[in-house]
Amino acid sequence: MDETKNPWTVLSRATAYENQWIRVDHCEVLSPAGGPGIYGTVHYKGLATGVVPVDENGNVILVGQYRFPLGVYSWEIPEGGGAKDVPALESAQRELREECGLIAKSWTEILGMDLSNSVSDESSVTFLAWDLAEAPAEPEETEQLQVLRIPFWEAVARVKRGEIRDAMSVATLLRVALMALQGELPQQIAATIGGV
Repeated sequence: MDETKNPWTVLSRATAYENQWIRVDHCEVLSPAGGPGIYGTVHYKGLATGVVPVDENGNVILVGQYRFPLGVYSWEIPEGGGAKDVPALESAQRELREECGLIAKSWTEILGMDLSNSVSDESSVTFLAWDLAEAPAEPEETEQLQVLRIPFWEAVARVKRGEIRDAMSVATLLRVALMALQGELPQQIAATIGGV
C-alpha cells in the first residue's frame, strides 16, 4: 500500500459552521472502496498545548474545571490553545501563567499528538516544566478554575484509576512516567519525583 496516497476522493466540500476557533465541513466523498458517502470534519484554527509543571517537592500542578461539551468536571494538566503562527512553547508558557499563576525557567517538549483524527485535524504539543516561580494568574472570563498540587505519582495513579480522562493529560502524564522509568528525565526532575 502506498502510504502517501489518499484513498478518499472528495467530490465536494462545504462549510456547515464556522467560528473563531473551528470550522465544520461537510464533504461528499467516494470511499476507498469507491462507494459514495459523506464525511464531516472539524478543522481547528489553533494548536493545542499542555504542560506538566513539576515543583521543587515533586508535585505536579493540575487544573480543575467544568467541561461544557462533556457535562462533567475534569482534572487536567494546564492546557489551552494558541495561534498556529505562534511557537507552541510560547502558548504553553502563557497557559501556565494564566491558569496557575506560575512561570517556569526550564522547559522541554515531550509529546506531539493528533487528538481526534477520525473527525478532526486538531493537534497538540505538550511540555514538561520545572524551576517554577509565582506570577499573577489571569484566567479567561469563561474559566472557573481550581489549582491542585499533588505528588507526581499520585497524578499517574489517578490516570490509572480513570479519574483523569483528558487525552492530553493522560498521554503527557504517562509520557513523563515512562521517561522517569527509562532514565530520560532531566536530573533535577528525576531527583524530585523519585520512583514509583
